[in-house]
Amino acid sequence: MNNPDVIGAGTGENAFTPVEGMSYEQARDELIEIVRILELGQMPLDESLKYWERGEALAKRCEEHLAGARQRIEKALGEAED
Repeated sequence: MNNPDVIGAGTGENAFTPVEGMSYEQARDELIEIVRILELGQMPLDESLKYWERGEALAKRCEEHLAGARQRIEKALGEAED
């Protein structure tokens, strides 16, 4: 069930790659994988909660990237208008 290339080498808390350094694409791809795994519903509750929390952190990271991109676009548009 675990895909070491996407979500880490195991199911422990420290098995996951730190979210802070992830690109948008990395965070998005891992989030997609976590959703797929959770939808299977084949793991104990405690493990599911770890994946859920990881998914929340990944979603937040994606939102941060998108907010940064939005600010850059708005700045570029503002500069183009001047």
